[in-house]
Amino acid sequence: MENLFSAVEDAGYRPHPAPGFRPRRIVLAKGSLTRPRRRRMTEQICRAYPEARVIEQAEVSHNRVDLGEADAVAALRCGKRTLVLAEHRSAVRQSTEQGNTCPNYWHFSPYGFCPYGCHYCYLAGTPGVRFSPTVKVFLNLAEILAEIDRVATRLSEPTAFYLGKLQDGLALDPLTGYSRTLVPFFAAHRYARMTLLTKSASVENLLDLDHGGHTTLSWSLNPAETIAAFEAGTPPLAERLRAMKRCAGAGYPVRAVVMPIIPVPGWQQSYEGFLDGLLEGVPLERITLGGICSYRAARGLMERRLGRSNAISDAFDPDGPSPDGRLRYPAHLRVELYQHMIRIIRSRAPDLDIGLCLEEEHVFQSLGLTGAIGRCNCVL
Repeated sequence: MENLFSAVEDAGYRPHPAPGFRPRRIVLAKGSLTRPRRRRMTEQICRAYPEARVIEQAEVSHNRVDLGEADAVAALRCGKRTLVLAEHRSAVRQSTEQGNTCPNYWHFSPYGFCPYGCHYCYLAGTPGVRFSPTVKVFLNLAEILAEIDRVATRLSEPTAFYLGKLQDGLALDPLTGYSRTLVPFFAAHRYARMTLLTKSASVENLLDLDHGGHTTLSWSLNPAETIAAFEAGTPPLAERLRAMKRCAGAGYPVRAVVMPIIPVPGWQQSYEGFLDGLLEGVPLERITLGGICSYRAARGLMERRLGRSNAISDAFDPDGPSPDGRLRYPAHLRVELYQHMIRIIRSRAPDLDIGLCLEEEHVFQSLGLTGAIGRCNCVL
């Protein structure tokens, strides 16, 4: 592993602008200039965006960059046009969910937040993002991988490390080239495995790598019309499906995450046509379904952009948050959504693994899926 650590910052990758992301400012925050290799990468990224204003704030942590906007929507809009280069000293963590069936997986963060503009984004309302909703690249990748190595070696069994909980796992890869280090690292590791979630179609860096089956790629998907209405700035469905096919052709295990399912008018037909195209065109290892799982602050941001009456807000449970504090659809609607989609999946791909994300045990019981608890996207 030591050779891989030393190769991280010497990979010779030349940053390219990430599709759809054009920052107006680049903030050089704490840790971005402290070492020669980080300084070189900082300079290369800045050269990829010559039109961006560069601001040096060497003493400011990545999550304390003040955008000068008191209004939350204005701050979010500004943050999506701000790139922060920094270090993250606690980037490897284990989730600590309570009140639902999440298996509490390990995850890591070479990035923070993402450049996309999904209106339903739950991260936008979380305390860790709300103060400074900027797009972040963490330059201490070698240290992050060293911590993954320590954790995985201590656990001494094949363990998934998830990239996509607090960011999009691939949206900025053309800029950083991180996949060129991550995939070989996990391929060579005895125990550590990577699961990566993305809406991106930028897979060029992945296709020629020897992944050894240790990297699982998963895509967040919805019907094309739902993407157009709720996922601003993201690649369209057709581009994501092409990216999935290319990666499956390169031998990667490929998964799909359909979340949040949104009960727009005519959702039954919309999701049936979408699932037909997905299951016919992409060889999937697993599919995970999920409804909306949000927080009050994130709902407020969404409703300021979409209006208080929209397909998500109108479907929220009128009784308020679930026991885990998340805003969801009522249980009967979630069961209806899942039943419809599971019926379609079973009729097209009878043996495909089906999981549910962040769901409650009684919903699994209603669906006859208790055997699938803990077998969802983020774990092996």
